[in-house]
Amino acid sequence: MPQPAHPAAVNGLTLAQAEAIADAALAKGREIGLLPLCVVVLDAGGHVKVTKREDGASLMRPEIAMGKAYGALAMGFGTRELARRAQAMPGFTNALSDLTGGRAVPVPGGVLVRDAANILLGAVGISGDASAQDEVCCMAGIEAAGLVPDNGDPA
Repeated sequence: MPQPAHPAAVNGLTLAQAEAIADAALAKGREIGLLPLCVVVLDAGGHVKVTKREDGASLMRPEIAMGKAYGALAMGFGTRELARRAQAMPGFTNALSDLTGGRAVPVPGGVLVRDAANILLGAVGISGDASAQDEVCCMAGIEAAGLVPDNGDPA
């Protein structure tokens, strides 16, 4: 029988939480009629917990979804805010891209996951439809798991 992880080894989201987020996010996409999506859920340390790519999602969707989640986690705010900063400060965005090896994608669809006490647990990135619609699915998945989404907009 598998042993549970030592509590100190859990870095934010559990696998069960990550799976719940991904499944609910994809269900939201089907509910509102989006193009096929890919969802990536990272824990607080930036490690992949779950990746799910719907049938028909195009080639680079996993990498884009990862970049959205990674960008949010790297900057400490959702990619909606990162997109605003990219427009206002393109030089900074170019530097961020260089520093992250091109892994931060500065468009909506990367959302931080927090608990009720505002503790950062991880991030979710979705790609497949318009960025604003991808973000809607991130938010729905996080909320369905009983957690708090942080897309970078002021509360």
